[in-house]
Amino acid sequence: MAAVPQRRLALLGGGFSIDGDGLLDDWVLGQARTSRPRVCFVPTASGDAPGYVEQFLSAFRARPCDPGVLPLFRRELDDAALRTFLLAQDIVYVGGGNTANLLAVWRAHGVDRLLREAYDRGTLLCGISAGANCWAEGSHTDSFGPLTHLPDGLGLLPGSVCPHYDSEPGRRPSYRTAVATGALPAGWALEDGVGALFTDGRPTDAVTRTPRARLYRVEPDDDTTTAVEHPVPCRPLTPAAPRSEHRHRPPGTDE
Repeated sequence: MAAVPQRRLALLGGGFSIDGDGLLDDWVLGQARTSRPRVCFVPTASGDAPGYVEQFLSAFRARPCDPGVLPLFRRELDDAALRTFLLAQDIVYVGGGNTANLLAVWRAHGVDRLLREAYDRGTLLCGISAGANCWAEGSHTDSFGPLTHLPDGLGLLPGSVCPHYDSEPGRRPSYRTAVATGALPAGWALEDGVGALFTDGRPTDAVTRTPRARLYRVEPDDDTTTAVEHPVPCRPLTPAAPRSEHRHRPPGTDE
């Protein structure tokens, strides 16, 4: 009997779009099931922003992988070809942008169902910001303007997700309130610089590219106005060689 593949996904608090050292992207590639993985970038949340796509291709063409892109706003593949393409990937890497719009577009094209199938077959799913939010049952987002809770997602990761926990004003108290009041289920809060790997819905690795960045498990407490944070130990990632630091976030990044 064939072995059942592990179902894995990674939440990223950084990557090629905001970090110059490439540590989190190298870590993601190191989780692949092959030494030269096929990596598909899905830029739906940014409206398939061309500059974001070029940034991905520039970063990953220099790495030991075969990068590709799945555009949906100018879709080129029919349903059969789309399924063949996605199921052939070793890693699906989802970019930042608007979480609510991302989910709506995916469902219109049936990409949500294909990603579930790829996940069940062992494809590593990952992403930053909206690309981290989308995998959970719910998330903390500014998809609608002000920070709020979005009780919607693919549900591949039990609970909720909050990105940019330390870098955007209001994120921390707003997410803790949403969890405390039951607007969102307990979940995971990522500070920028952190990567978290989940296998079959359970955390199996946590890393950081910066000394102070943390991953938190956030759960309700008896106090219904806030929630309890439980820091998760993160092992540091070490740069292979220095690279120039740059920071750029695509238009409308969530998020």
